[in-house]
Amino acid sequence: MAAKDKYHDHVRRALEKDGWTITHDPYFLKLEGVTYPVDLGAEKMIAAQKENKKILVEVKSFIAESIPNEFHSALGQYLDYELGLEEIEPDRLIFLAIPEIIYRKIQTIPILMKALHRFDVKLIIFDPNLNEIKQWLTD
Repeated sequence: MAAKDKYHDHVRRALEKDGWTITHDPYFLKLEGVTYPVDLGAEKMIAAQKENKKILVEVKSFIAESIPNEFHSALGQYLDYELGLEEIEPDRLIFLAIPEIIYRKIQTIPILMKALHRFDVKLIIFDPNLNEIKQWLTD
């Protein structure tokens, strides 16, 4: 099993504070003979449910030096999960959870912001120090 991301528990607590019930930790997404998450040993997905809304949350810490490289890896993973969910669980949405400080840095890189908009990436911006969700961005 993949190791927990640095901020996994922070995001879990933030979702619970926001009224979500954690239903899976992790959620195993099975697509065409492949079981995810196999997040290169760093991340885990959390499934949550609130008011009949189902989501999956992929937590990313962006701890490497290159934000663009981490972003590209996260985006590819997000898109794979989104495509898979369309087939097997179309009522569940995928979100990418990133720390607020990282989102501010991403906002300074125009091509990354264009990618977020082009691919309609749903984001949860969180404060790891307060274990709180600061923003839900659904484009």
